[in-house]
Amino acid sequence: MSQIIHLSSKNCSLIIKVERVPEILHWGTKIEQIDEDLLLSTERPISQARLDVDVPLTLCPELGSGHFNAPGIEGHRNGFDWAPVFTTTNHYASDGCAVFTLRDEVANLELSIEIELDYDSDVVKKRITVTNLVHTKYYLTKLSATLPLPHHANELMTFHGRWSREFQTHRQAFSHGGFMQENRRGRTSHENFPGLFAGSNNFDQQNGQVWGFHLGWSGNHQLRADVKSDGRRFVQAGELLLAGEVRLDYMQSYSTPWLYACCSNTGLNGISDRFHRYVRANIIHFPENKPRPVHLNTWEGIYFEHDPEYIMKMASEAAEMGVERFIIDDGWFIGRDGERSALGDWYLDEKKYPNGLEPVIEHVNQQGMEFGLWVEPEMISKDSILFREHPEWVLELKGYHQPSGRWQYVLDLQNQDCFKYLFERLSELLTRYNIAYLKWDMNRELVQPGHIGRPAVNGQTKALYALLDKLLAAHPEVEIESCSSGGGRIDFEILKRTHRFWASDCNDALERQTIQRGMSYFFPPEVMGAHIGPGESHTTRRCHHINMRGMTALSGHMGVELDPVKVDPQEKQAFAHYIALHKQYRQLLHTGRSFRLNASDHRQHINGVQSDDEMLITVCQLAMPDYALPAPLRVSCVDENAHYQVKLVEMPETSFQLMKQRPSWLDKTLTLSGDNLREIGLTLPILDPESALMVHLKRI
Repeated sequence: MSQIIHLSSKNCSLIIKVERVPEILHWGTKIEQIDEDLLLSTERPISQARLDVDVPLTLCPELGSGHFNAPGIEGHRNGFDWAPVFTTTNHYASDGCAVFTLRDEVANLELSIEIELDYDSDVVKKRITVTNLVHTKYYLTKLSATLPLPHHANELMTFHGRWSREFQTHRQAFSHGGFMQENRRGRTSHENFPGLFAGSNNFDQQNGQVWGFHLGWSGNHQLRADVKSDGRRFVQAGELLLAGEVRLDYMQSYSTPWLYACCSNTGLNGISDRFHRYVRANIIHFPENKPRPVHLNTWEGIYFEHDPEYIMKMASEAAEMGVERFIIDDGWFIGRDGERSALGDWYLDEKKYPNGLEPVIEHVNQQGMEFGLWVEPEMISKDSILFREHPEWVLELKGYHQPSGRWQYVLDLQNQDCFKYLFERLSELLTRYNIAYLKWDMNRELVQPGHIGRPAVNGQTKALYALLDKLLAAHPEVEIESCSSGGGRIDFEILKRTHRFWASDCNDALERQTIQRGMSYFFPPEVMGAHIGPGESHTTRRCHHINMRGMTALSGHMGVELDPVKVDPQEKQAFAHYIALHKQYRQLLHTGRSFRLNASDHRQHINGVQSDDEMLITVCQLAMPDYALPAPLRVSCVDENAHYQVKLVEMPETSFQLMKQRPSWLDKTLTLSGDNLREIGLTLPILDPESALMVHLKRI
């Protein structure tokens, strides 16, 4: 007898039919009630020249029952039990959550499928657990979470990238075949962010039905979207398991990472709004409720040249600019005079700091700033005390040459002695010194990641989580940044244990516009590290005016990259100006609802954030516009029955020379109705390429 489970949230319904196996009938706009004839109305015909039975697209599709695209589970028991077919033995549902237990009595496997629909955010999360019920080992090669899509989801938006150019987007038709992405780099990766969108044709920032997906996992992954030959569509995501990586003994289990998903009838804005609300309520755990401090990191100021007296001068100058957290980067520990040595030796270099680190930290704190420190605990240099004492702690396959990456190697965190050493060293640093913040870097991929000869990405990733969990349990007041050569480890699961992402090593403001927009679909601004860099970018050598640099950094978790002792007073004052502007609107930026407006000029980004009574909108002109005059700024997310005070907050002075006459409203505060703003809009001034303006709207 078929049964119906209906999970509902504020705006969404998830309707599941339970027969031999559970199948989603509807995932989308909220359904108020289930009609008596729904099962009859959704019964599928059976095509000629195919199997004689209907094959449902289940929560775990089975090759053994005739799903020929991508089964949810693959594995074997010494070559047997490789095509399991499951039957639901138990299920229950309550408070937005459903759990299904399924068994295959021939293959002696049990599945537990958990699916939850968060009421406030409309975000679905799903995972599957498989358990081996007999004493013969089961070799699991794949277990992935599957969610269906409707037939009218016929366009994909996926992500690609590389170091210093993360979160790039790509569009493709989704009508036959599909898309597959595999990440084997051992960390979330710059290249293959584990997320994608599917939607109706030409969905954009404000319009269209869209379904968004993200796998919360910091290791290898496989992500795919398929169109079956009968037109049914689905997305599937899970950990990519290396050969022999998961072997289940009697009653041992393996669980997939959580797959997070949501749907929207208001384009990509609806997706990001749902993900942001979910992340803020369920993923981020700040030690205390306080504004996100403005950073200064010493790396681009001094690199490996550490002089405590000079660093204290930097701190004094930074505090005058409005910096609230001062971080000493790489080079503070024993023997670290360049990038080829000393990783793993987490002891203070007393030659550089003859009086210890305490005077520097005390000085930083006296300036009203928190103190932070850079570490890279997962790495080791061959030229180090640690390697000379424990070469066996390197994550590698014996008998093969392990290539270095950035002249460094990876430590085997599953080695308990290694794990203990790292915890003790980090904990001792946090106990001895008043450190409020760790910039936790991870600067290379995993190659031949072997633990006792066996593949170990899964174990290494879980050991990293365990190290972070243990450290934070011992020092709950400390915040940690996930920095992995910039955007190499950014996902929901690592965010449960960290408090900030370094979005990219690229501080070029033009590149950052695209990187930060791509990241913003999944992550709220308060966890997106965004710094004002120097006039010349160290990664691209492109030069930008302070307006472009300041406005690009202002909307995230702001910081600055400079040596404040060496910059001229005018430049320092400009940095201070954007820091003050960020602080003025920080509460709105870090708690409001982010959105993007469609721009008629594809060389223009229009981003915003709003609360119930105010709104900030940034217009960035990325390149030369197509036309001599810009299109009006039409604001779709206002209340048409309300009135707003509209005021220019920031604009590049250089752009005034482009106009013989500029719009007079630039020097005034306007009062405009919501319907005027939405339908007629606000005439914009002409902007230079690679510059930005900001407008503030306040509801009255």
